[in-house]
Amino acid sequence: MGALAVIAGIVVIILVLWDSLETVILPRTVARRIGVSSFLNGFLKQFYVFVGRRVSGKKAARERLLGAFGPISLLILIVVWAWSLIVGLSLIQWGLDTPLSVGPHQPLGVHLYASAVTFFTLGYGDVTATNSLGRIVDVFEAGIGFGFLALVIGYIPVLYGSFSSREATILLLDARAGSPPTAGELLSRYDAPGIDALEELLADMEKWCANLLESYLSYPVLALYRSQHERMSWLSALTMIMDACTLLRVTCDRTKPEQSRLVRQAELSYALARHVVIDLAYVLDIPPQDTKVDRLPPAEWQRLVEKLRCTDLFVCNVDADYEKVRQLRRDYEPYLTGVSETLFLALPPWLPQDGELDSWEVTAWDAEKHF
Repeated sequence: MGALAVIAGIVVIILVLWDSLETVILPRTVARRIGVSSFLNGFLKQFYVFVGRRVSGKKAARERLLGAFGPISLLILIVVWAWSLIVGLSLIQWGLDTPLSVGPHQPLGVHLYASAVTFFTLGYGDVTATNSLGRIVDVFEAGIGFGFLALVIGYIPVLYGSFSSREATILLLDARAGSPPTAGELLSRYDAPGIDALEELLADMEKWCANLLESYLSYPVLALYRSQHERMSWLSALTMIMDACTLLRVTCDRTKPEQSRLVRQAELSYALARHVVIDLAYVLDIPPQDTKVDRLPPAEWQRLVEKLRCTDLFVCNVDADYEKVRQLRRDYEPYLTGVSETLFLALPPWLPQDGELDSWEVTAWDAEKHF
């Protein structure tokens, strides 16, 4: 029994240390790994969906709960890592039947307490090992506890740095593409004279997508972090990028050099944005879903065409191009729908409603209830 406890403790320690190092330090591949963090993230995702559905009729309450879920899940992961290491090390001491200062042949609960005191370097000294092997294990455990603390201190700033970088770009879209950001509004604000600026913006969004993909593969929990503004989210920004690039690929005049360059940049930005949502859906085990409501019905397409024709940038055959756009949407909308339904992040329309204001144009001071 003692030998099995020692082996079990060693296995737990190796698994937890490898999982934490791979999560925080080592680069990941796009795969569903087997480990503590993967199991916990899967469980938390299911609980996230359960909470979101239970309060689906109370939007404000749901946003508050789901907004706190990301940071709380991070704390839960750190606690699970720490206590798994403590349990593994206490199993080793118990399996070795290490004599303690309170007496020999102590139960597992006493070894668990001694292990926790050593791991967190509390230094009480009320329960300590009295033989050489036990003291060696204690020193090893104190080193793991100190290293784990340093790991966590380094982990959290990096995670929040990735979150801040994500949010900064999303906020820039408020004045450029509306709230929520929509493809029609973006392209209408960058008309023919602004074609170079539009190409530059798409290039910046391509870099943002690359950073988003890297951070989500390393820290999938970031996908649960909701944006700071209700109508602006990372998913709506990704959707807007792919919608806008789809329109540019279909309606731009490729015989004009400046529009040809714009289309090429649109293809690059679209490819990386689609890469992000597909890989994230795979890592989080979110299958693609058929859209319940058509985001671009014929009537909305007509309204979109009329708005874009005023920019003198697009050459559009209404019926033929609508079919081309519909075909291209099939390549990415099911993945967006799956993530949207699971994480309760609304997908933006293709064009805002008439008279809808941007977030920067509306403040809490405008609401009577604020006073």
